[in-house]
Amino acid sequence: MSIDEILLDAEEKMLKTEEHVVHEFSGVRTGKASPSLIENVMVEAYGSAMRLKEVATISTPEPRMLMVQPFDQSNIKAIEKGIQQAGLGLNPAVQGRFIRVILPELSNERRQEFVKIVKRMAEEGRVAVRNERRMAIEGLKKLKGAGGVSEDDIKGAEQEVQKLTDQYIGKIDAHVVHKEKEILTV
Repeated sequence: MSIDEILLDAEEKMLKTEEHVVHEFSGVRTGKASPSLIENVMVEAYGSAMRLKEVATISTPEPRMLMVQPFDQSNIKAIEKGIQQAGLGLNPAVQGRFIRVILPELSNERRQEFVKIVKRMAEEGRVAVRNERRMAIEGLKKLKGAGGVSEDDIKGAEQEVQKLTDQYIGKIDAHVVHKEKEILTV
């Protein structure tokens, strides 16, 4: 591997980490219904655990309501149970061939809990970015040990890895500020 390949790989992984954090944030409720809130809820279907989005369609007919329509009606009870046990504080109601999930108003305490959850998710993202930095620097040190690369090139590449790390941690922090504002001002 060359220095450029190591830097490109590190940046790619840091970008994926940022995207993952943003996707995780979309599952944190802000008072508005969003299919991403429940799409990854695990449901016991066909003898195995499956994501809700794999066994049903999820729509938002109203700002504070989710509508779940199973592909196979035999899974309706399993879907209801999965949503109840997901720990999201949601109470699904079966209505014929659909499941309605009404989102309750958020209290201030609940909003603060969501902010803490978002901050925890962000910290996990920052740790992942730092791990990518560590792996990139280890790769650079292996290159130095193998020879053929100057000490100055390695130092410059390490500084570049640090810049990438700072850049992606800054992006994650900006997403946290935006999500926190969204949660607290709905």
